[in-house]
Amino acid sequence: MPRQQAELWFLTGSQELYGQETLVRVAAQSQQIAAGLEASGVIPLPIVWKPVLTGAEGIRQACVDATADPRCVGVVTWMHTFSPAKAWIGGLDALRKPLLHFHTQTNLSLPWAQIDMDFMNLNQAAHGDREFGFMGTRMGLRRKTVVGHWSDVHAVGRIADWARAAIGWRAAHDLRLVRFGDNMREVAVTEGDKVEAQLRLGLSVNTYGVNDLVAVVDAVPESEIDALVADYEASYTLAPSLAAGGAQAGALRYAARIEAGLRKFLQDGGFTAFTTNFEDLGGLRQLPGLAVQRLMADGYGFGGEGDWKTAALVRLIKVMSSGLAGGTSFMEDYTYHLGPGDPKILGAHMLEVCPTISSTPPSCEIHPLGIGGREDPVRLVFRAKPATGFVVGLIDLGDRFRLVANDIEIVEPDEPLPRLPVACAVWRPEPNLATSTEAWLTAGGPHHTALTTALHFDTLADFAQIANVELLHIDAATTMRDFANEVRWNQTYYRLAAGL
Repeated sequence: MPRQQAELWFLTGSQELYGQETLVRVAAQSQQIAAGLEASGVIPLPIVWKPVLTGAEGIRQACVDATADPRCVGVVTWMHTFSPAKAWIGGLDALRKPLLHFHTQTNLSLPWAQIDMDFMNLNQAAHGDREFGFMGTRMGLRRKTVVGHWSDVHAVGRIADWARAAIGWRAAHDLRLVRFGDNMREVAVTEGDKVEAQLRLGLSVNTYGVNDLVAVVDAVPESEIDALVADYEASYTLAPSLAAGGAQAGALRYAARIEAGLRKFLQDGGFTAFTTNFEDLGGLRQLPGLAVQRLMADGYGFGGEGDWKTAALVRLIKVMSSGLAGGTSFMEDYTYHLGPGDPKILGAHMLEVCPTISSTPPSCEIHPLGIGGREDPVRLVFRAKPATGFVVGLIDLGDRFRLVANDIEIVEPDEPLPRLPVACAVWRPEPNLATSTEAWLTAGGPHHTALTTALHFDTLADFAQIANVELLHIDAATTMRDFANEVRWNQTYYRLAAGL
C-alpha cells in the first residue's frame, strides 16, 4: 500500500486542569514523539499528529473523523497528562479503526534533582495511561498495548508490526478474489462460508466460469506474447525444448498467453487474489503454472483447487510484509522425512510455488503433470532458500474462522531432488515434526497454507486480534498437553462469546 494512500493518526489525551501553558508543552512534546516515530524509518506508514484532545466532544469528533477518513488505517493513542477516561467513552465507542495504546513518556530518564510538582503534573502518563487502559478493558475494546520509550527500538518495532497488521485489515476490506470454477470435488477443508468471510474479514469472493478467462486468454495479441517470452528468456534458464526453435517452444508461448490473459482479467476486475482448479479448466490447454508463480511474485494471492481462504491469506501476508526481506508463497505439506537425522517436511504443490522464496534464480521447465487431462504445463523449478518463518492456514469451523500457525526453519534438502520437477521447500517444524503435526491435526489445520519468511509472527497475531479471529500458534515451547487444553478452552470461550 503506497505511503501516500494510508496513514496512522496520533491522538494525545490531556485535560484543562493544569492550564494553557501546560497544554502548550503537552502539544510540543506529543509532536516530538510523533515525529520521532516517523523518523525511525521502521513504521511503514506516515504518523499524522492531531491536536491534543481535552474533552469528550473533541475526542468523539477525532474518532469519528478517523473512522470516516479512508487514509486512516489505525489510531495510536497516548495520555500525556492525566486524561479522565470517561471523556473517551463516546469516541472509543464510535471508533471503527484498529487501535494501539502507546504507553510512553517524553523523557527517558528522570531528572531527579529538578523534579517538582510542575514536573509531576506534566509528566504523568504513568497515571493517565492506566486510566485509559481501564476504560479500554471496561469497554471490551480489542487493542494492542505497547510499553516503552518512544526512542526504544523494541517498542517502535512492535508498533511497526501492528501498523502492518492494520494495513492488512485495510487490505482485507479492499480484497476482491475471483475463483475460476469451484473447489476440488469431495474436499472438505477448502469449503467455507464466503458470506461470513465478507462479514468478518471484508473479503469479497466470487466465482467466474473458466471460459470467461479463456476468452481473454485467446484474445491476447502476439506482440504481448513476444514480450513475455523475451522476459522469460532474460529472467530464467529455459529448458532447451522451450527455447526458440525447441520442440516445445509453442508450450512456452501458450504459457505466456495464459499469463497475459490472466493478468488482464485480474487487473480489469480489480482482483488481487484468485484460485484455479485442475478439475475445471474449460478451454485452457494447460493448468496455469508459470503464470500463477509470476503473479504471486508480483503480490497476488493464490490458492489451488479453488481454495479461496488460502488465496486471501497469501495476498494479505504479501501486503503486510511488503518491503521486508524474504518471501511468501502458497504451499502444501506433501510428504515427510522421518529419519535418519532430523525429521522434516517436504512441501510443494503441483506447480504453484512462489519464486520469492527461491534460493537461486529458477529454471523454466516443462514436464507431464499426470492429472487434469491437459497438455504438459510450463513451470518454474527451484528449491526454497534456507530461512526461518512460519506456515499458516485459515479454516472455517462453522461457528468461527481459525488461524493455525507453525514456526518453521527452511533447510536444504538432505540430498538432491533430480527427479522432482516442481518448486519445493524442505523445513523443520517447531518444536519437532511429531508434536507440531499432532498439534496441527488436533487444531484441524488445513493441508494448504501460506508459507512466509518475510512477515513477523507478531504482525499475524496483531491481525488476528484486530479481526477477532482465533489464532493457534505452534512454536518451540508447544507441548501437546497444553495445546490440547488451549483448543478445548478456545472452543468454550468462542461458543460462549458468540451467544452473548
